[in-house]
Amino acid sequence: MSGENKQEERPMHLPITRLNPEAMPDAGKVGYSQISIVEPERLAFVSGQVAWTVDGVATPDALDQQTDIVVQNLLAALNALRAQPHDIVQMRIYVVDLSPETQGIAMERIATFLEGAQPSLTGIGVAALAGPNLKIEVEMVVRVPA
Repeated sequence: MSGENKQEERPMHLPITRLNPEAMPDAGKVGYSQISIVEPERLAFVSGQVAWTVDGVATPDALDQQTDIVVQNLLAALNALRAQPHDIVQMRIYVVDLSPETQGIAMERIATFLEGAQPSLTGIGVAALAGPNLKIEVEMVVRVPA
């Protein structure tokens, strides 16, 4: 027996089923789904990503700039998983002092990142995050491709 690690062959995964039932508000109009159904597969739970960079550059003050860094971190997580935005099952977006204006700034960049994918999504207004000048944090549940 050799020391090789053999991975078992796994069938291609089924698509994530996205639902916006008629009895619920149509979230698809604003870029997300009320319900996401995933067949039993491996899931990755990505910790909340904030505007911290791998090289330790100072966190910018502006929400749009912070969101751009968060999106870069989310892309790095997807790349590590060999996943794409369409593999995201659920996202939670935490924004300090959430308002229609801050929601618009954050969601414009998140929508671009999602490339048309519509995961289940929750936006949460918070008083503060893990650092004194952090304004946005995003966590994801991602289906790990076979």
